[in-house]
Amino acid sequence: MASIVLKKSFARFFEMIGEYVRLIGEVAHAAVRRPPSWDLVREQLYHIGVMSVGVVAITGFTTGIVLAAQSFYQLGEKGLAGVTGVLVAKAMITELGPILTAFMVTGRVGSSMCAEIGSMKVTEQIDALRSMAIHPHRYLIAPRFIAGSIMIPLLTLFSAVMGIVGGYLISIYFFHMSTGNYFHPIPLHVSVFDLATCLIKSTIFGVLLITVCCYKGMKTTGGAAGVGKATTQSVVTSYVLILIFDLFLTMGLNMIYKQIKMGWMNG
Repeated sequence: MASIVLKKSFARFFEMIGEYVRLIGEVAHAAVRRPPSWDLVREQLYHIGVMSVGVVAITGFTTGIVLAAQSFYQLGEKGLAGVTGVLVAKAMITELGPILTAFMVTGRVGSSMCAEIGSMKVTEQIDALRSMAIHPHRYLIAPRFIAGSIMIPLLTLFSAVMGIVGGYLISIYFFHMSTGNYFHPIPLHVSVFDLATCLIKSTIFGVLLITVCCYKGMKTTGGAAGVGKATTQSVVTSYVLILIFDLFLTMGLNMIYKQIKMGWMNG
């Protein structure tokens, strides 16, 4: 009996993966071949991007302050306080900026997307769209997909800048570090690869959180209770996938960069 249940669980798991991958393909096709109207995209650009600026700014700013403070407290006695600016910049650009921005947007935007689409699903509004020859993926998901792919990388860069500014302010006004000691090492140690890593990660995280939350919304059943359950699942699933993809992206991108550098040196 237990083996049968386990087999059914595995079958359902792989079925969900197939449905999710198919949804990504259909949404990407709709976004490229038959783009949704500009009005729908503009509304999502505002909802995902502009309305998230405040929470992203606070998150990045406070994270930069904490990073700078920890750097001073842990490294100052060892004479390494001068690496504070580089430490904050590197961490915010390559890791904390993309992850924290994706988390904040998932909590603020992704959950509302899932709840909105899930409510439409259980009240049969999505079936009504199909009856009017309006494809739900093109009308509901594609505008969010396009807007998320654009705005989440921009929000991530903004979060990284706010983190660097936060680290600078506490370093200068609390720990009495000079402006030159904070900023001068950053251009020497923060490379184009770091910025590329930031943009690649944030774009993939944006696609993940948008599509996962919309997928969970499209699969919602069971009335109001089902909407709440789907919303919770969408946020948790997005968080887990973001962390898993961050691991593989970090390893993969650094391995590729290392091979490229070796090729340049050998060439």
